[in-house]
Amino acid sequence: MTDSDNGLNVDRRSLLAGAAGLVGAATLPTTAAQAMPQEAASMNPSTNTSMSAATKRYPSNWPDLEPYGLADTRLDLWPREDNSYILPLELRPRDQELGRVWMRDTYVNCFVEKGRPIYVATGTTRAPGIAGPAPWNDGIFVWTSPSLRGPWRLADTTRIRPGAEKGKVWSPEFVGENRPGRTVVAPWQEYWTDEGQFGKRGNAWAPEVHYFRGKWYIVACMGDHSQKVGSFMLVSDGGVEGPYRLVEGNLDKPFGESFTGGPTWIKPGAYHHIDGSLYTEGDDAWLVLHNHLYAKFRDDMEDIVPTTGLPAFQQTPYAPEPYLEGAYVFKYGGKYYLLHAAWNRTSTNPDGTTRHAYDPPGTGRQQYHYDAVVAVSDTFEGPYSKRWTAGVGAGHSNFFVDRSGRLWATFFRNPRFGYWADPSRIGDTAVPGIVRVEWTGPKGNRLYVQRRSHGRTIDD
Repeated sequence: MTDSDNGLNVDRRSLLAGAAGLVGAATLPTTAAQAMPQEAASMNPSTNTSMSAATKRYPSNWPDLEPYGLADTRLDLWPREDNSYILPLELRPRDQELGRVWMRDTYVNCFVEKGRPIYVATGTTRAPGIAGPAPWNDGIFVWTSPSLRGPWRLADTTRIRPGAEKGKVWSPEFVGENRPGRTVVAPWQEYWTDEGQFGKRGNAWAPEVHYFRGKWYIVACMGDHSQKVGSFMLVSDGGVEGPYRLVEGNLDKPFGESFTGGPTWIKPGAYHHIDGSLYTEGDDAWLVLHNHLYAKFRDDMEDIVPTTGLPAFQQTPYAPEPYLEGAYVFKYGGKYYLLHAAWNRTSTNPDGTTRHAYDPPGTGRQQYHYDAVVAVSDTFEGPYSKRWTAGVGAGHSNFFVDRSGRLWATFFRNPRFGYWADPSRIGDTAVPGIVRVEWTGPKGNRLYVQRRSHGRTIDD
């Protein structure tokens, strides 16, 4: 892609700077579906494919691994020191001891508001004194910046809630803001206390921020410890900082219907489809639910279009198909990319070698890396191609395009299991990371984490 004009062409020392520097760089091996920013449209292959094809040599696709379902573990597909960095997000008081923001399910995107680019960042965070985002956390925080390099500031919520923590745009604790005809927190989203197993419960996970038709939206999920588990959407009555309210379709429950699933402590009938995402194209919008469902939104964006059973993407599943998370649709180069998070599990082949595959849990299988796997299609609904590994350890992420048309993905280094759960690495997990992405052109139609074998760096 073309060189960025948003301050990304910085030297190596600058990339290692920020709130806590390039967190965990020494621990690494040594060896995107929203409306595009308007000023980047001329460089986006979706609108200029023929010119791009005529003037640029594209990296090649790697051959598919056989059998289908094997995981690619090559170090070229890792977020590394030369292709990624940690966003220097403004610290909150709770972040001072760690020296950076603790974040899972990192989400970053670039939009144009009132003719100016605005970058947004959010993700799953934890409350002070809690080791992770469960059994409760204190809601959703948003950061904004004029460029990827920064400065990344907490959204200015001080005029909305002068006495509350800056940057917190929604939380179950805002239930007191409910008014007739305007619900901020539904009863099923409120904190609650169980019979002594966990105590205080209720958590919001995997938020995404979107700008669509001149309004700001947040799609997020009430997590496994909530009274009802599933995806919901907020709409702002002001700017990206809010104030946000709940859409009409979520006043009584999450999107979609309930089904049996989730951990054993979830009450029967409480579990709905999680990790909701929003895809927009033109004046239309769709809800994307893991791991294979979607639904179109009504024109007023207050609910999804009623249907008997949500439609499913036409995919090429693994055999057997494992549990997938974090579905996300991104359009680029005229193609649709369906992104999932999948656990790469290790097991032992008959000859004693290690097998890396996107297998379901089973005897002798160990979670190793939380990967980003992607498939491509000519249409939103599919059929989608076979999946490929787009990023090792980059699961539950999103693709996006910066203001100059360059491709990026997010990552966070999952601390739950596997490689990043090792005690020697756990301190470098749950980070707001971004990594450069390369496109293999209008013939290859694949997106990969920028591979080192092509001799590029983050500044190219």
